[in-house]
Amino acid sequence: MKVIDVRNVNAALVHGLDLLRTTGVTVDTRNGPAVVSPEPVTTVYRKPEERVLFLPERDANPFFHLYEGLWMLAGRNDVAGVAQYARNMKTFSDDGKTLNGAYGYRWRTHFHGDQLHVAIQKLIANQNDRRVIVAMWDAGCDSAYTGKDVPCNLAIHFQAWTGRLDMTVFNRSNDIIWGAYGANAVHMSMLQEFVAGAIGLPVGSYWQVSDNFHAYKDLFEKLAPLADLMPDGYSNNKIPDRYQYDVPAISYPMVNTQWSHWLRDLSLTINEGSQFGARDPFFNRIVTPMLSAHACYKNKKHYGAERFQAALDVLGNMPPMNDWRIAASEWIQRREAEAIRAADDGVPHE
Repeated sequence: MKVIDVRNVNAALVHGLDLLRTTGVTVDTRNGPAVVSPEPVTTVYRKPEERVLFLPERDANPFFHLYEGLWMLAGRNDVAGVAQYARNMKTFSDDGKTLNGAYGYRWRTHFHGDQLHVAIQKLIANQNDRRVIVAMWDAGCDSAYTGKDVPCNLAIHFQAWTGRLDMTVFNRSNDIIWGAYGANAVHMSMLQEFVAGAIGLPVGSYWQVSDNFHAYKDLFEKLAPLADLMPDGYSNNKIPDRYQYDVPAISYPMVNTQWSHWLRDLSLTINEGSQFGARDPFFNRIVTPMLSAHACYKNKKHYGAERFQAALDVLGNMPPMNDWRIAASEWIQRREAEAIRAADDGVPHE
């Protein structure tokens, strides 16, 4: 078992690429050649709330990552919601309407009960409880399933005996670029922060146990040079981590009200599409501007620089130095630069 013990996801991606570059073995898979660790890998996040990935080479979509985390906490499994932010999500659906392995739906509905409610109540009743498990793998239907979307993450174990909420996620097969150090680091840490807020404890550490730790070769070769950012000893960290700048990016706390009120706000925002009436400032100050900015960016009535500037103007209403605001602004600016280059070359750009 290899262990990657890091502050946050930005460092984790660099360390993971370095591990595969130095020890990985290339194997054929149903999705093409992949570079695979010869043994399982556990990633330890000491600051899971620092979930936003800033590395421009990775070009992670912060709008999708935030929305998907909320979509999961809302217990949804529809394709239409997440496809607004990442169209390729449609390719994982068997029927074009739902996703079989949607984690949030499994957390809150699939097993004929809301596992999150049960976990919260158990931890409130007994912080020393060692049986607080949220399942995602259903042997009754997943073992024989042959469709497009079988869960990769299997189960989550919460522990609070240390006076903070620690979380361990068990994963059978982890693509480190799109999964472990992409979407998983966001939506799992959002789950952890929500449960921690519900039981009134600070967020602890997050362990991700990846049995098959891999990256698909084409994308791995593109991003492998990031491994050159590996620190030369603890005194010379070369990873450009926005959370550790002199003026650092700041994470806004997710849960600032009673968790039942927070879930109501979540339902208003994700299920009903309302941008008004939320009690928790997380929705008013972070979520609503992010979703509104994305809508501006996708607005076909705006052309050229208009839609980019409109999105940036909305993001400007968010708290200064907020991590989501910084990442979203930089993501929009990269697309604006691409559009300008495409126009100069006479190439149509979406």
